[in-house]
Amino acid sequence: MSTTCPYCQKPAALVTGDVIYPHRPDLAAKPFYHCPACKAWVGCHDGTTNPLGRLADAELRRWKSKAHAAFDPLWQRKITRGVGKKVARNAGYAWLAAQLRIERQACHIGMFDVALCQKVVEVCAPYSRGGR
Repeated sequence: MSTTCPYCQKPAALVTGDVIYPHRPDLAAKPFYHCPACKAWVGCHDGTTNPLGRLADAELRRWKSKAHAAFDPLWQRKITRGVGKKVARNAGYAWLAAQLRIERQACHIGMFDVALCQKVVEVCAPYSRGGR
């Protein structure tokens, strides 16, 4: 499987985590797709070389992190009420897709661009512990 960098359109190299995160021995053996020219990368699903989403540069990585920080606590609250993780996460993403007015199958933060990550933060804010 090859992954193309969305910034320069060149193929990304499959590398191990020691290239991306040399200070993180826990990630050293994990696979990542990496575009060194654009300083963009994406990790892979456990045990595979299937990317977790799209390659991301520093700005997009920042916004993906913010989107997850805003969204993940919302679906994770269902787990504390006895709902299974898979059911809770699927319900959360179904809700998020409706809020973003996108198809459920297209609703995955790993595939979002900066603008959509910013929208995730915006739509989740009223439901954060500090919000409603």
